[in-house]
Order: sequence, then C-alpha cells, then structure tokens
Amino acid sequence: MPEPAPHASDDGGWAPGLRVLRHYRKEWLASDLAAGLVLSALLVPAGMGYAEAAGLPPVTGLYATIVPLLAYAVFGPSRVLVLGPDSALAAMIAAAVVTRSGGNEARAVGLAAALAVMTGLLCLGAAVAKLGFVTDLLSKPVRVGYMNGIAATVLVSQLPKLLGFSVTAPDFVHGAAGLLRGVAAGEAKMPAVVIGLTSVALILACSKWLPKVPGVLVAVVAATAATATLGLGERIAVVGRVPRGFPRPALPALGLDDVEPLAVAALGIALVSFADTSVLSRTLAVQRGERVDANRELVGLGIANLAAGLFQGFPISSSSSRTPVAIAAGSRTQLTGLVGALTIVLLLTLGPDLVRDLPVTALAAVVITAALRLFDLEALRAFRRVRRADFVLSLVAFVGVVLFGVLVGVAVAVALSLLDVVRRAWRPHDAVLGRAPGVKGYHDVTRYAGAKQVPGLLLFRWDAPLFFANAETMRKRVLDLVASTEPPVQWIVLAAEPITDIDTTAAEMLHDLDAELTKRGVELAFAELKDPVQDRLRAYGLHARIGQPNFFPTVGVAVRAFRERTGAAWVDWEEAKE
Repeated sequence: MPEPAPHASDDGGWAPGLRVLRHYRKEWLASDLAAGLVLSALLVPAGMGYAEAAGLPPVTGLYATIVPLLAYAVFGPSRVLVLGPDSALAAMIAAAVVTRSGGNEARAVGLAAALAVMTGLLCLGAAVAKLGFVTDLLSKPVRVGYMNGIAATVLVSQLPKLLGFSVTAPDFVHGAAGLLRGVAAGEAKMPAVVIGLTSVALILACSKWLPKVPGVLVAVVAATAATATLGLGERIAVVGRVPRGFPRPALPALGLDDVEPLAVAALGIALVSFADTSVLSRTLAVQRGERVDANRELVGLGIANLAAGLFQGFPISSSSSRTPVAIAAGSRTQLTGLVGALTIVLLLTLGPDLVRDLPVTALAAVVITAALRLFDLEALRAFRRVRRADFVLSLVAFVGVVLFGVLVGVAVAVALSLLDVVRRAWRPHDAVLGRAPGVKGYHDVTRYAGAKQVPGLLLFRWDAPLFFANAETMRKRVLDLVASTEPPVQWIVLAAEPITDIDTTAAEMLHDLDAELTKRGVELAFAELKDPVQDRLRAYGLHARIGQPNFFPTVGVAVRAFRERTGAAWVDWEEAKE
C-alpha cells in the first residue's frame, strides 16, 4: 500500500509537495520517471485538443498543462492527481471568451488567462473560508457512482480514437451515438484498430504477468516505432509536431467591462473544477489508503489556476482520464507531474518532432486500460447485498454523471443522500425496554426472549435526533404505546441517549405530549439525556415544566425512582442476582 499522503497539519504546511520531497524514497524514482514520461505523451495531444475546443490556439493548451502541473506538485495535497485542461470546462471557457474576443486571437488568449486568474482567486477564497467541508457530503456510494460514471464516459470518448476515427460529442449519450454511427458507416481504420488493440493487449498483459515492466511506456514506444517504420502517419491520426517556445509570465490585460461577465463565468468554472477535483481526489485517496484535506485541495487548485493565467493558459481542473493513466503507469508521488511538465518543456524547446509519429489510437489504448481500473463493480454488489439505498444512490450518481456531467450528477446524488438521511431519521427505530434474564441493564423486548417490562412503567427508546420531520411520529408512537400497555402506564421514561438534538418543532411537540400525558395521569421523565440537549430543553422552558427530579442519569436510576415514588413491586436485575 502507498505511503500515507501528508496532512495539512504536517510540516509541509501550505506546500505538501515539499514535505514529500524531503521524505522522498529512492525506490519511488524509477516508477515516477516512467509514469511521467508516459503521462507526457498523453498531455500533449489532450492539452492541444482542449485548447481548440475552448476556441483558443492549440499551444495555449500546453501552457495550461505545464505550469499547473508544476504548481500543483508543490501546493497540491494529492500525490497522484493530474491537473490540466479539461473537457468539462472547454465549453464554459469558449462561451465566456469567444464572443467577447471578436475573432481576435490575442484578445481571446488574454481573456482566457484572466478567467484562469479569477478562477484561482475564487478557489483560494473558498479555501480561506474553509468551504472544503462540502466534500463531507460525498458518501462512498456517491464516490463509487461518480468513478463508474467517469470510467464509462472516458471509455465512450476514447473508443472512436481507438478505432481510427473521431467523434465530437458533449456528453456520453451523444458520444455513444457517434461511436455507433461511425462503426455502422465503416469509418474504422484497420491499421488504427490493430495498433490500438495490440497496445491494449500489451498493457493488460504486462499488468497481469509482468507487473514490474512499464507496459504503458512499452506500448507507446512500440506503437510510435511501428507507425514510423511502416509509414502509417498518412493513414492514421498521429500527434504530429508540437509548437516551439514557451511564454514569459505576465498579468493578463483586462478591460473594466470584461470584469463582471468573466467573474460570473469564473464562479461557475470554479464550482465545476472543485466539485470534479474534490471527488476525484478523495476517491483516489481512499483507494490508496491516503487522506487529503479538502481545503488544501482548494489551495492547490487555486494556485494552479493562477499560474495557468500568468503564463497565457486558461482555467484547468483535475483530469479523470490522465490521472488514472499516471496511476496505471506506476506514479507514486507528485514527481510524476513534474517529469511530465518538464518533458513537455523539452519538447517545446528542443525536440518538437519527437512525438510526431505517436498514433492517437495508442494514446486511446492507454486511457481505456486506465479507465477500466476505475470501475468498482464489487462495491456495487456489496451495496446491493447489504444496503439497497446505497446501491440506488450509487446508480443515481453514475447515471447523473453519464447523462448530465460531473457537477449535476454529483449534485443530484448528494441531494438524494441528504434526503435519505432525512428519510431514515423520519421513521427511525424505536424500542420498548425490559429486563432480560442474565443480561445487565434494560433492552429491546422484541429482541431479548423473556424480557419483562416494569409494571406501570414504560421505558421507551427513540433512536434518532428529534426534529420537525419525526416529532409527530414519535408523539403518536408514545400515545399508542400508553393506550395499549397493560397494566396501565403511570410513568413513561424516554431512554434518550440516542437523541442528539431537539429542534423547536420537537420541543413544542414534547410540551404538548407532556400536557396530554398529564391529562391521562401519566408522568413524563427522561433518562441518559445528553447535557447539550438538556441545555436546549432549558432554553425551550421544558426542563422547568417537566422538573429536575424527572431527569435521570441512567435508566436503572429511573427505575429505582419509579419504585420508590409509586411503591411498585419489582425486583431489579442486581437484586435478582443477589
């Protein structure tokens, strides 16, 4: 299992990558170097492609890849997360930039850079405000559904490339339709299919039988050599020559009339970026036995976007396709991202022709084999076996991501998670307690054979907080029990240890319940009520109404008080033992 990731409180402070560097192990070096080289082969076409999709010059995609990788390697908390241009942001960037640039390429680049700076500042502001807590709403079923949805989306987007043709689609449904149309129309190219499937087989074979061999790197090098040797560059898509040179850092020029519309766009981009990054980061951390601070993740994302904007880039996010590739290639630490970024710098300055013959189908094979590892069907089977609600939540997250994208899919699943919490608290478990032979204390009479109730005393446990959604349910339950219990109930004691909160609606219900019980000659008391909850009852005026003598530290003390005050004939479990 990988070494645990550094915590925000560790001596790495705001720069966790530096702490990893100080504790770096030499046995990690070969894996990180190989993973970085493999990653760089994918970063180049992906960066250039997403730049074009955003309506920007292709080279800006490389700038938006290099600098964020370097920044995140220092300030990002995840050891393996890869940041860069993302398909989910391309349309948002294009909508904010293309129409305002008026066809002026230089102005479009400046607007996109300013958008990245604003996005970075918003992420940093959210980190200062400690808004990373929103990731606590992402339960395991949501994370599993998200990753399965991402894996399916990635597969559909890469299969056309594997077969030698391209499909431009905004989502899974259109991508799947385009894939089927292309196959039906005979657009698949046999050389691409052979190279792509051979690369897939080679990667999977190395992973299973030769785990120490970097199968991804071997497949990429072999595919490039085969394409160059056989002269296939004219018949199948290849990466081609990359542009030369690298920009100097500069603040993007921005007019006052641009600020408001770009700020609105930056807010949406920051929200999508953080939702995507936080879910992916946390999911990978759990899988790798690591922990990641969500607020530190916001810092890393914010600084990476700022850096992208200062070097003529555009807003970036985590990559759900390149990150699995890095992991599959053996990435251990942030050094993988550094190697990938520096490799691209060398390509831009010294060797723009090195990846000219790298076939796109081989890159698709790399991404597809990585996406296959994202599927977690075993977790789905476990959810279905032990808790159907979690199974449904995971499927909803999956369908949401597939049909509507990451943000909407996760938002829907989180909303359903919260509704499920309310549903469970609305109809919680409750129990009537009695004394079971040979067992200390008082327990659920339906689960302990032979358990006997104290005559005239109803011990009732409510296993949830009391709030507006379940207050009336509890009132009806208590009154029904009082009406159906024989001999007639003189006291009802609420075993209240599971009640962690009581809101104003529930407090009003308790006031009315006490009044109704009094009319029936029944006294209301509490046992094991937590001090903070008692403080709330004092604030509501209920503590004074019910009276301090009717609040007991334990159920056993309440039973003794009932016997003393009513003279009930009952032998407690301690007395029975004696």
